[in-house]
Amino acid sequence: MDATLGREVLRLESVSKVYGSGDARVVALNDVSLSVHPGEFVAVMGPSGSGKSTLMNILGCLDVPTSGRYLFGGEDVSTMSERELAHVRNRRIGFVFQQFHLLTAMSAWRNVELPLLYRSAHDRRETAMRALEMVGLSNRVDHRPNQLSGGQQQRVAIARALVTNPDLILADEPTGNLDSASSRDVLALLQEINASGRTIVMITHEHDVAAVARRVLEMSDGRLREGALVT
Repeated sequence: MDATLGREVLRLESVSKVYGSGDARVVALNDVSLSVHPGEFVAVMGPSGSGKSTLMNILGCLDVPTSGRYLFGGEDVSTMSERELAHVRNRRIGFVFQQFHLLTAMSAWRNVELPLLYRSAHDRRETAMRALEMVGLSNRVDHRPNQLSGGQQQRVAIARALVTNPDLILADEPTGNLDSASSRDVLALLQEINASGRTIVMITHEHDVAAVARRVLEMSDGRLREGALVT
């Protein structure tokens, strides 16, 4: 998908996030502006404490800016009610975390089905099965997390992120708990998902992980700047 087509998936306009006051005042984000268009694969790279986690929380509608504006799908997030924000998080953003956050007592397909429980869909199992097939786990649908490798667990988590057909996949250090071989497999999967037209923003502190994205942004001391462009 051409990233120049269609309206922006998200836009940050001079966004800052400040915690505390006085001597305890911390500027986690400092006048950050960013646009992401449909079909882009953007990596945000930076060391610990650079502001990456704060940025992810704002992009994922888990936190709100102190100043500036965040538009998601053209809508100002600051005007949304808690119910509307929950709707965005559940249906329009797919989250992939470093910790897989799978429920150990549930099978793979049951874990993938979870986001669908908030809607009255009658084909939840079939939809979950299709998502698992997309990530190459159609032969592991009844396995529980402790019966899966770390790479397979992350694939389940990616399937869970895809199952609601979201506008944005937000991946936070998706290879942080994986060995090098599993990391390569998961990154290749994310590239495949992006090639199918999905929009991905990935947070990472590793150069080789960021290198799989088509656009790299670098974060330092709460500020964001364009990094090396990956072609």
